[in-house]
Amino acid sequence: MMDYEKIKAGVQLMLEGIGEDVTREGLLETPDRIARMCAEIYGGLYEDASVHLKKQFTVERNDIVVEKDITFYSVCEHHLLPFYGKAHIGYIPNGKVVGLSKLARTVDVFARRPQIQEKLTSQIADALEESLDPQGVIVMLEAEHMCMTMRGIKKPGSKTVTMVTTGCFENNFELQNRFLSMVRQ
Repeated sequence: MMDYEKIKAGVQLMLEGIGEDVTREGLLETPDRIARMCAEIYGGLYEDASVHLKKQFTVERNDIVVEKDITFYSVCEHHLLPFYGKAHIGYIPNGKVVGLSKLARTVDVFARRPQIQEKLTSQIADALEESLDPQGVIVMLEAEHMCMTMRGIKKPGSKTVTMVTTGCFENNFELQNRFLSMVRQ
């Protein structure tokens, strides 16, 4: 579990390291605030995404299911700066579907970890593949990375797009294009 005391001590050391006066009124409670914030933004480390995908419903037709524009926030594990954007998920059921909110919950579980976008995309696809055993899954993330916009190259507005396909989506460009056209509507 999360060690709040270590987080608070680390924040205090960082503030001292950048030359701040940690006894200054505005910073007195900052270590505690950051520790509580960590519980919120890194809480996915202690969650199992498959829990959200257990409740399934039988369907007679196996047509494509798309949930798009799922807002997510994550933190780059390289710089500990946020990246955020939209997740788009599609799958073709194999007789079972999951509630749409469960797709968004799955995104949140993995996003709430120190992360890279490429891994986040794969984790979402893998969780759906393992829990639903669908005919195929496609996951696309579009995100802006603060490590590229406020530091380093400083290119605000640039987006990183990642996509993972499994099963019937892997080599079927017609099916991939159908998904992309649904996302772009």
